[in-house]
Amino acid sequence: MRTILNIIWLIFSGLWMALGYALAGIICFILIVTIPFGIACFRIAGYALWPFGYRVTERHDAGLASGVGNVIWLVVAGIWLAIGHILAGISFCVTIIGIPFGIAHFKMVPVSLMPLGREIVPTAQTYPGYRWSQPGYNT
Repeated sequence: MRTILNIIWLIFSGLWMALGYALAGIICFILIVTIPFGIACFRIAGYALWPFGYRVTERHDAGLASGVGNVIWLVVAGIWLAIGHILAGISFCVTIIGIPFGIAHFKMVPVSLMPLGREIVPTAQTYPGYRWSQPGYNT
């Protein structure tokens, strides 16, 4: 089911969103000072291509720099991206078939608001009992 949803998502929303995030990432890399934001843009672009079967988790090892970066990101781009995801989510939720895609847009709001200090992982890895969900496994 996730594969079918991801393919439909890719056609109607994902490809355009991923291209937008990738373009923003390239611009961030050109400006050199904003390279951490560029890395985050490319991570979000991958998530925008295939959101079903993945979720966003917070990294507990993120420090003060990611917090300051998130504040800068929030002011410069995060609010506008979040508004775009909210409007797209509402427009998808108008139809019954579009509800899963609207929910996927709503899932992307937190990572578009504050992308630094977050990690995109497969859904199965975030459930208790899995080895990957235990603190310190990825270090």
